[in-house]
Amino acid sequence: MKRREPEQTAAAITRVRQIYAEVAERRIERNCVRLQTCCHFKLTGRTPFLTRGEALVAAKAMRATGRKRLPEDNDGACPLLERPTGNCLIYLDRPFGCRTHFCTVAGGPYARREVADLIQRLEKVDADLGGNGASALPHALEQALKQIR
Repeated sequence: MKRREPEQTAAAITRVRQIYAEVAERRIERNCVRLQTCCHFKLTGRTPFLTRGEALVAAKAMRATGRKRLPEDNDGACPLLERPTGNCLIYLDRPFGCRTHFCTVAGGPYARREVADLIQRLEKVDADLGGNGASALPHALEQALKQIR
């Protein structure tokens, strides 16, 4: 991932956070009770994919916690989980896939038609940043951490 101008990165982060705010405002029945089952990719067989803009938001939020790199142990859990507690380090800035995921306890996945416009906007941010589509959370986050200071 090439280094981007700080203004372009800041604008992308703002746009992604606006999209996250809009998905939260949609009247789609959800009830995330933070069981963290969905955060254990090895158990679920599912890993969220992040666009470049989403990865920048996640990296910035991760840096705000004082962490500068991903955990070294690859236990199949999301690298954004705080290992002692199992809580998401960046819950308020969690990726779109984590907000609209498959968790049956939370209400199952959003129907694509309910969020297609938001997905298209995330893809536009990705294209504006020179991205070429979403990649698996660990890889996307690792690349974004190289860019965020």
